[in-house]
Amino acid sequence: MTLSLRRRGYGALQRRVLAILNAEDRVFETYTLVADETTVADQFSETLAAAGVKRISGANQMPRVLEVAIREAVGKRGVSVVVIPGDVALQAAADAPATKLRGLLPARPVVMPEKSDLDRLAALLNGEGRVTILCGSGCADAHDELLALGERLKAPMVHALRGKEYVEWDNPYDVGMTGLIGFSSGYYAMLDCDVLLMLGTDFPYRQFYPQGSGVRIAQVDIRAENIGRRAAVDLGVVGDVKATLAALLPLLKQKPDGTHLMQAREHYAKARKALDDLAVGAPGKGLIHPQQIAKAISDRAAADAIFTCDVGLPTVWAARYLAMNGKRRLVGSFWHGSMANAMAQAIGAQAAFPGRQVISLSGDGGFTMLMGDFLSLVQLGLPVKVVVFHNSALGFIELEQKSTGFLPFGTEFKNPNFTAMAEAAGVRGIRLEDPGEVETGVTAALNHNGPVLIDAVVNRTELAMPPAVTLEMAKGFTLYMVRAVMSGRGDELIDLARTNLWR
Repeated sequence: MTLSLRRRGYGALQRRVLAILNAEDRVFETYTLVADETTVADQFSETLAAAGVKRISGANQMPRVLEVAIREAVGKRGVSVVVIPGDVALQAAADAPATKLRGLLPARPVVMPEKSDLDRLAALLNGEGRVTILCGSGCADAHDELLALGERLKAPMVHALRGKEYVEWDNPYDVGMTGLIGFSSGYYAMLDCDVLLMLGTDFPYRQFYPQGSGVRIAQVDIRAENIGRRAAVDLGVVGDVKATLAALLPLLKQKPDGTHLMQAREHYAKARKALDDLAVGAPGKGLIHPQQIAKAISDRAAADAIFTCDVGLPTVWAARYLAMNGKRRLVGSFWHGSMANAMAQAIGAQAAFPGRQVISLSGDGGFTMLMGDFLSLVQLGLPVKVVVFHNSALGFIELEQKSTGFLPFGTEFKNPNFTAMAEAAGVRGIRLEDPGEVETGVTAALNHNGPVLIDAVVNRTELAMPPAVTLEMAKGFTLYMVRAVMSGRGDELIDLARTNLWR
């Protein structure tokens, strides 16, 4: 769901990007035209196979191929790539009849499952046993149906990261996210169930699915190829989530026992409070906890703000602290995990929606990779608010190294003063170095009529704890601590304890 396409390693690859918005579906569609290089078509076909790659060999082909590419991208909700050889790009444009808009932008289809599939799904859910629902991005526009389903089944709802903006708001059945960066409440609600209902999700991490032969799994997805891809399912239903739930609800019986839901909600309240407690900072206490920055941004951002987040720790803080409300958007590189995406996406989002507040949650590693693009904010007059989590490290990579027993290597940055750099470029810079400065600094940044860079100097040794610590993680972290002491880096352990234990 990106508004700009960037992939390192293409040399002098030329690109022009046209981004449009399907207002009804609130989905960004991207069409990319690139100058031909030796293996461009193959490279794009491997990474952007959602809607395919088109190559033209003459100027007369361009109008028709472009129409096909746009129609396919809209229909498949993916990216189409048109490859233009350099000599063809220099040819005069061919005359073509005017495009008929109604035929160019096909409406999103409503896919209904067979009646027999609905009956089997209803029988599974009506049976005895605790039901947990896992929701993904396929639940977009199905909020009312989700709430009705949760009430009927008395079932807690766990969301994947890409389902966050569609599921968690105004939802008394939501119990948080699962996965490595999720909540303990979402993690245990997934494991502690007899029936798991997957709705519009391709959540990839198999270790977070319930185990054991006694657990039955049903999956609803509009894409048949996704069913059973991550976990073996007892029942697969191909259909649009909204339409499927609307047809399924009349077949479901009211479950009388809400114990499973109540326990999951109580666990969620404790997990939420524990996370919020980490987002509190006392003035004069040194470096800022990054959680405090993320929560302050969420509390003060506009009701229809568009957030973008870099991979790594900025994604962790966005997942745990940005509150969705049905109007806000959260955009990231959640499929590919490509670095340095947040600011580029924010530039595209702000250009497409000049009247909305756009906030980029950038890591210092991702931001420094795109400092040249930072000048685009001034050049194009885009009032993007860029928040840089300045911890002078590739923080998530360091955590991965420590959890597997390695001393951090190759992860440290020697950063400039980003605030001074921003001011020199004509962007207002706000540097935050103390927890007491966070609220006023964030408020000033969001109220500024123009681009802003918030240089938030945050604690490098902050631990983003997973919802459950495995034996392998504990062994790896113990090995890291032993190696740190033996190599004369025991001060790292003191900083680690001071940050995460002695608050």
